[in-house]
Amino acid sequence: MSTAPAPRSIRPSARIALVTATGALTAVTATACSTSSPHTSDAAATSSGSGKTIRVAAAENFWGSIASQLGGSHVKVTSIITNPATDPHDYEPTAGDARTVAGAQYAIVNGIGYDAWADKLLASNPGSGRTELKVGDLVGIKPGGNPHRWYSPDDVHQVIEKITADYKKIDPADASYFDQQRTAFETKTLAGYDKLISDIKAKYAGTPIGASESIVTPLAEGLGLKMLTPETFLDAMSEGSDPTAKDKAAIDQQIKNKKIKIYVYNSQNSTPDVQAQVKEAKAEGIPVATVTETLTPAGASFQQWQTTELQGIEQALAKATGK
Repeated sequence: MSTAPAPRSIRPSARIALVTATGALTAVTATACSTSSPHTSDAAATSSGSGKTIRVAAAENFWGSIASQLGGSHVKVTSIITNPATDPHDYEPTAGDARTVAGAQYAIVNGIGYDAWADKLLASNPGSGRTELKVGDLVGIKPGGNPHRWYSPDDVHQVIEKITADYKKIDPADASYFDQQRTAFETKTLAGYDKLISDIKAKYAGTPIGASESIVTPLAEGLGLKMLTPETFLDAMSEGSDPTAKDKAAIDQQIKNKKIKIYVYNSQNSTPDVQAQVKEAKAEGIPVATVTETLTPAGASFQQWQTTELQGIEQALAKATGK
């Protein structure tokens, strides 16, 4: 498990790449599912049963997408981070965000130092009777651990169970509805996601890979892949600090000697060092796959986003191994 030794700094090179991509995503967002506006889910357009609608605030839209689908017509989910050009680590909340949190009956934050601004919002807006879910606390990852828990398949399913349980406590009259939503989400909606994970693990477990930063580590662990990139490099890139010459040299040798079968990088944080590694990998015939930090395109659902990325990784592994 990788560690996060220091607060992440702003990543200007990533910003430039992301702002360029944002315009291309706008048209897709208008028609993609999961949100009816940049922030609020359409799952709460109507309510049935008890007539109760739970107001939910999610710090990031990947958790918000899951919360919306689990709550269906009995929740109104507002995600604060929705723009692919926004770095959740460095986000500066607005007065509107503070009002969203203050009015929420249920708040979901990632924790583990990833969204410290969200913790401050919760502390400064102590809502009466508000239920709070901190994902890091739920899955047992302490500050300093890898915060990218939405890339851990096991942790995602833990979050699903917890959100459902919390919904049932907040709105017990609709407990059976929430159970039905959870069952449908886990057995049908996430079927493709779960199958890809199972297939990749069964076919490619133990395959050595390289990566651009620690966001890839939980996914590699979930897929049974062997991460060869030095953890110190992965953490430096995730935190926005400069990697050491020693680490860069080690990665160069891994690529040159083809010790890694594929290279996976975060396209929302494509620094000059990462760009150089991608170029080297391609030059050596090593397949390259991409992941992103937040939902891409912005209006995609959690499962659409993750499935697309998993398919890319599976294709890269197939090309690299001939399996």
